[in-house]
Amino acid sequence: MTRRLAIACAAALAMLAVAPPHTTVARAALVPGTTCTLLPQDNVWHADISALPLDPKSSVYMATALGPALMLHPDFGAYPYGMPVNVVPDSHQSGSVQFQYAGESDPGPYPVGSDLLVEGTPNDGGDDHVLSVDSGTCTLYEIWHAQLATQPYTGGSGAVFPLGSDALRPAGWTSADAAGLPILPGLVRHNEVKAGVIDHALRFTVPHTCSGHIYPARHDAGSGSCANWPPMGLRVRLKASFSLAGLPRPVRVIGAALKKYGMIVADNGSPWYISGFSNPLFNDSALHLLNRIHGSDFEVVDTSSLRNG
Repeated sequence: MTRRLAIACAAALAMLAVAPPHTTVARAALVPGTTCTLLPQDNVWHADISALPLDPKSSVYMATALGPALMLHPDFGAYPYGMPVNVVPDSHQSGSVQFQYAGESDPGPYPVGSDLLVEGTPNDGGDDHVLSVDSGTCTLYEIWHAQLATQPYTGGSGAVFPLGSDALRPAGWTSADAAGLPILPGLVRHNEVKAGVIDHALRFTVPHTCSGHIYPARHDAGSGSCANWPPMGLRVRLKASFSLAGLPRPVRVIGAALKKYGMIVADNGSPWYISGFSNPLFNDSALHLLNRIHGSDFEVVDTSSLRNG
C-alpha cells in the first residue's frame, strides 16, 4: 500500500468513526420496503413514558388480569408466526370489502388478491389479520378476519390509517383490533431490532379487559368494572430496576423500549403476548429469553396527560 493510499484510507475510516448513527436509526423507523414512517413523532405511540407517574390502580390490575407470575411471550418470528405485512404499490388490485361490522369500518377500497399474506395458517381459528401498506401513499389498511383471495371479499372489520396523520378513529369505533387502534405501529420489527433502537410502544394482549377504554383507544370489548379490570389502551412499562445485563442483544433492545415506551393493551388474548412482524431473520432462540421477564417486572403508567400532537 502506498503512503498516499494509506493516508486516504485512514481519513475515510476516521470519517466513519465520527459519522452520526442517525442514518441506520432513520432507516429503522421506516416500514421495511418503503419510505413511510409509522405515525408522526408527536404521536402517543412515540411518547417517552419512563418518567410518568404510576396509575393508582397499578397493583389492582397487576393482581387481576395482568398476572404478575406469568412470563412475557414473543408472538412473532418466521412466518406463520407474527404479523405479515404486505407492501403494495399504488397499482395493486383493490376492491370493496363486505364487513360484519360495517358501521364501524372504513369503506375502502382495500388492497385485495390471493398474493396478500394472512396472519396465521388456514383454519387455525385465529384472527386472520391482513395488514397492507401502500408504498406510494403511505396508507395503512388493516382487516380482521379477512378473506381477500377471491370475491366476495369479506372481513369482520377494517380500518384505514394515513401513516403521516395523528387522527384517531371516531369515538366508539373498533378497527382490526378491539381497542380501535392501528396494529402496525405497535409491532416489533426486525430492522429496528437490528439497528438497536425501537422508538415506540409495543402492542400486547391480556385475557380480560373491562367494559371501557382510555386514550388513545377508541373501543372496548370486555366486561366488568374498570375498577377491577384493565381498560383497552392501558399502558405498562418495564421497571427501571429490571436488569437486562446478560440477556441477548435482541432482548436488550426490546427491553430498553419497554422501559422507555412501554406496551399498550390492544386486544383480548393470551397474557403478556407481545406482537411483531413475521420475519425469518428473527433469532427465535434469543427471543425465547424474553420469558426471563415476568408480569411482576412491569408497572401500570398513568397516561392521562398524553395526547397526540
